[in-house]
Amino acid sequence: MPDSLETADKDSGPLRRVAIDPLTRVEGHGKVTLLLDADNRVQQARLHIVEFRGFERFIEGRPYWEIPVMVQRLCGICPVSHQLAASKALDAVVGATQLTPSAEKLRRLMHHGQILQSHALHFFHLSSPDLLFGFESDVERRNIVGVAASHPDIARQGIALRRYGQEVIRLTAGKRIHGTGAIPGGVNRSLSGAERAALSAEIDSIVRWSRDAVAIVRDLHEANRALYDGFGRVPAASMSLVAADGSLDLYDGALRGRDAGGRVVFDHVDSGHYDRLITEAVKPWSYMKFPHWSAHGAENGWYRVGPLARVQNCDRIGTPLAEAARREWLARADGDMVHGALGCHWARMIEMLFAAETIAELLADDDLEGRELLAGGRRQREGVGVIEAPRGTLIHHYQVGDDDLISMANLVVATTHNNEVMNRAVRDVARSRFDGRQITEGLLNQIEVAIRAYDPCLSCATHALGSMPLHVVALAADGSEVARRVRD
Repeated sequence: MPDSLETADKDSGPLRRVAIDPLTRVEGHGKVTLLLDADNRVQQARLHIVEFRGFERFIEGRPYWEIPVMVQRLCGICPVSHQLAASKALDAVVGATQLTPSAEKLRRLMHHGQILQSHALHFFHLSSPDLLFGFESDVERRNIVGVAASHPDIARQGIALRRYGQEVIRLTAGKRIHGTGAIPGGVNRSLSGAERAALSAEIDSIVRWSRDAVAIVRDLHEANRALYDGFGRVPAASMSLVAADGSLDLYDGALRGRDAGGRVVFDHVDSGHYDRLITEAVKPWSYMKFPHWSAHGAENGWYRVGPLARVQNCDRIGTPLAEAARREWLARADGDMVHGALGCHWARMIEMLFAAETIAELLADDDLEGRELLAGGRRQREGVGVIEAPRGTLIHHYQVGDDDLISMANLVVATTHNNEVMNRAVRDVARSRFDGRQITEGLLNQIEVAIRAYDPCLSCATHALGSMPLHVVALAADGSEVARRVRD
C-alpha cells in the first residue's frame, strides 16, 4: 500500500471501491473507503467524517454566559467535557484566576464522574463484544445483548459503573445529560449531606468493579499477546496535560509531548498557548481537521491523545490502585512504548480505576457541601480552557467583545487530534489483514475495531471546510416547489 493517504497507485489498474458506511458503535457519523485492485490488494484506505456541525460559527454573537450550556449540544456522550472546557475558558474572561475550593472540587467530581461513565460505556457496551467474542464472530451475537447473555456479570458491572458515573453527573451538573452546574467563575450548586452520603455508600463497590475491569482487559491481552500488541500498531508521538509534579491530571495542568520512542519533546507548556504549539491542517476529503505540532510540520508532527497517550505520558498516577495497574502494564512492555490500538482499552480501564479512586477521595472532603461557589476579578477579552476529556485533550478558545458577545470560537477536540493516527491505524489493519482475501463483514469489522479503540466522537470533531455543497428546496403547504437553490 502507498505510504501516502492522498493517492492510490496509478499503475495498479482499475480499482474497486469498498465502503464501510456507516461506522457502527461510535458516536457520530463516518465511513471508511478502501480501493482494491483486481487481486484484492488494498491501494488506499481512508477514514471520512461526513457530517457537518458548525458550532464554532453559530455560537459567535451569543452572550458568553450561554456558551457552557450551548456547546454541550455537540454531543450527548461527552457534554460534561464541553461544559467544563468552556467554563474554564470563560473563567479567564470573568477574571476568576482562582476558583473557590468548593467550586474546584465540585468540578473535579463532575469531571471524574464523566470519565467513569464514558469509559464504562465505551468498553462494556461498544468494544467488549469484539474483544469477548472475536472480531469476525457472528454479527447477531456481537453486541451488548450478546454480552449480557454470555457474560451476565460483566454486563451488569458495566451497566452499574456507567449508572454511578451518571448519578455523579446528575448531582453536580443538575442533569445526567446537558446539565448546567459549571458556569463561568465556578459552579451553581453544591452537594447536600444526603447526596454525598448516597454516593459514598456505593463507592467501594465502584472501585472494586473498576479494578475487576482492569483485570478483564489484562487477561484478554495475556491470552493473545501477538494480536493485542500488533493490531493497528501505529508508532506515534503523544500529548496530554500533566500536573506540576508530572502526575496524571485529567482536569487541569500543562501540556507535555513525547515522541514515538518516549522521549520528552516539550514539557509544561502553558495550555493557553496551544495555538503556538499546534497547527490545524485540512484535507479535501474530510470535514475533520488534521492537527500537528507546528515546529515539526504536517508530515512528522502528528500525534496521539487519549488514554493510551496519557497513561504513558505522565510520570505517575496519584491514586494507589491505578498507579499499581499502570506499573504492571508498563512492566509488561519492558520499557517500550505501547502503540497497538488495542492498548487503548487497557489504558482506558486504568483511567476508569483512577476516576473511581479520585471520586472516593473527593467524597471524603467537606468542601463538596460548601456555599462559596463563585469567584471573579478583572474582566478579560479572551480565554482558553483545556481539559482531558475521556477521549483526550479538549481545547476551547473564545474571544469576547465589550458587548459580552462571543466574537471568535475555536474548538480542538480529542478525536480531531487523533485523526491522523486513526487513519494510519485503518491503513495498517487494511494492509496487514485484507490483502488478497475475500471481503466479508467480519473482515470489514476489523477496521471498525481499530477505529473504535480510540473511542472517536465524530459529532464533536467536525468543522466547516471551504464551501459546503448545498441543495435546498422550499415547498409550499400543498407540496409544490416554491424555490430551489443549489451550490456545488
